[in-house]
Amino acid sequence: MARPAMRISFLQGCLLLGLGVVLARAAQLQLFQGEQWSDRAEKQRTTRDTLEARRGSVYDRRGTPLAVTQEFYHVGIAPNEVKDRKEVVRLVSRALQLPAGELDRRIRNERYVYYHGPFTATDIEPLRRLKGVHPEGSYRRSYPTQSIAAPVIGRLDADSGAGGSGLERALDDLLTGQPGEAVFIRDRLGRRLESPARRIREPVPGNDVWLTIDYAVQDIVERALDDAVQDLQAQGGDIVVLDPRTGEIIAIASRQSGGESARPTAFTDPFEPGSTAKLFTAAALLRLGKVDSADQVDGHCGKLQVATGPRTVREITDAHKVCGPLTLAKAIIVSSNVAMAQFSQRLDVTEQFTALRDFGFGSPTGVEFPSESRGGLKMPESWQPNYTRASTAMGYEFSVTALQLATAYATIANDGVMLAPTLVREVRAPDGQLLYRHQPEPVRRVIPSGVAATLMQYLRMVVDAGTGETARLANYDVAGKTGTARRFANGRYGNGYTASFAALFPAKDPQLVIVVKFDNPTKGSYYGGSTAAPVTKQMLERMLAARETPLGQDLVSDAGPLPVVIRDVRPPDPIAPVTRVGWPYRDRDTTESTSVLVPDVIGRGVREAVLSLHRKGLRVEVHGTGAVARLDPVPGSTVPGGTVVTLWTAE
Repeated sequence: MARPAMRISFLQGCLLLGLGVVLARAAQLQLFQGEQWSDRAEKQRTTRDTLEARRGSVYDRRGTPLAVTQEFYHVGIAPNEVKDRKEVVRLVSRALQLPAGELDRRIRNERYVYYHGPFTATDIEPLRRLKGVHPEGSYRRSYPTQSIAAPVIGRLDADSGAGGSGLERALDDLLTGQPGEAVFIRDRLGRRLESPARRIREPVPGNDVWLTIDYAVQDIVERALDDAVQDLQAQGGDIVVLDPRTGEIIAIASRQSGGESARPTAFTDPFEPGSTAKLFTAAALLRLGKVDSADQVDGHCGKLQVATGPRTVREITDAHKVCGPLTLAKAIIVSSNVAMAQFSQRLDVTEQFTALRDFGFGSPTGVEFPSESRGGLKMPESWQPNYTRASTAMGYEFSVTALQLATAYATIANDGVMLAPTLVREVRAPDGQLLYRHQPEPVRRVIPSGVAATLMQYLRMVVDAGTGETARLANYDVAGKTGTARRFANGRYGNGYTASFAALFPAKDPQLVIVVKFDNPTKGSYYGGSTAAPVTKQMLERMLAARETPLGQDLVSDAGPLPVVIRDVRPPDPIAPVTRVGWPYRDRDTTESTSVLVPDVIGRGVREAVLSLHRKGLRVEVHGTGAVARLDPVPGSTVPGGTVVTLWTAE
């Protein structure tokens, strides 16, 4: 009897011991590790996902989208949640254009069916109410205008999705929204289940930005730059179009040979400006009273020796040689290096340095663009006696960006007051609330109003009777200055040329400042008057012929008896829109009695047709938009110059 009793007692002891272990383990799990295991279970049961926020859009000044974020979708199907498999297969295969048989097989055999797409909101709209079908929204950045202004707008970083270059990078904080957060519940197999409270924080979209850039002008500028770089066989070039009254950048473009446009060199690559810088030494001379209208220096027939040391000299030469006296005005008109070198000796080093610094050289403009160059301007103590003053007066031994040069000329056009340039016109919240609107930001008064007016007269004469004649328009006065500088590389000059032209249009009350610069043009002439100035004229002609331009409608011809009016006349329906362009393109010596042959422009677009007729010295009246269907007088007719040609379009 003892043996069975002992066995029973042993088994009871084991059971009690086992029970004690279980209770001890339960106490450990509940009392000491309960919170830890609860958190672990929660993490296995739920998943927190970040909800992407829509990035703000970028528009031009008229609302043309330049960079937008489009929503697209991926689609997931949880077979365990599907109530009616046939209905799901039918609707999903139709909406997403998927093979029905393959979809049915995947739903029956797979734990989770996923289609990356991407699919549009229209595609997934019929699927939103289907049980077990889970559209997952995401965003994709797109650039509707393709390459137009691409280096300026920039792109997103491929890895982080944040702004990687250009304005996408500079304005990243404004454009980036605030992500949301969602909680998803999963079953023991890891399959996602629907939760009625899945979103715990809604995403907030980024702000939208309106730029100062005008898409139409930007397109004109880029086409002109592409053609010119190719025709001149240049290494590259930059064009800047700036409103001197506000500091707004209307267009800015850069190109390198081969069509490359990845580097925004108008912001980042400084160059020696050559004769376009003569104006700034002239401004210092006039502001300080070191010269008046009657003062003269000798032209020395285009050659002058300047001492660079006790026993060394350098020779300064002129492309346009003048023998005899030159005033400051005449020196600017004929772009005389010899005369400017002599006039510059009336300034001390500090005065000349201060003048250049006040015009913004040697400092970044502060425009909203990353990695803007400050250019190069040596401190006065490092200037070489005598020669650096002469060299600087000719536009050497300091460097500027195309944007800095445009800002400096805008200062002259704006009555001597420098305005900070800008690329941002407005910032609006996702709900449309205005957060910021640009107002002109005066930096400082650089020169008195009277000096600015005198310099404007010089610039008008440069185009009327000087080195900038190739920029002259038929019925508007243009002011400007040409520049041609030897390029400096590998420690010496002589590695090609930089050709440039700075224009102010119209000359009487400038609305635009245009700077055109080409790097080492190798085909034909390399002078700024033969390369950059004609391109400026071509762009102005195209801007004036365009239906929408940033130019005001109050432009008045300074060169002829007839006013030039560009306006949109919109009569009430059902009459077709009428555009009147009272702008005869004709040379200054062309008279109304000159006979002109009406060109055949039938089938051409309105802009191309108007420009062709203008170049013949004819006025134009347009009815409608689209391609030209007929015109009166008919093509081939001989009519007096200035005759109005009426165009009717197919639309």
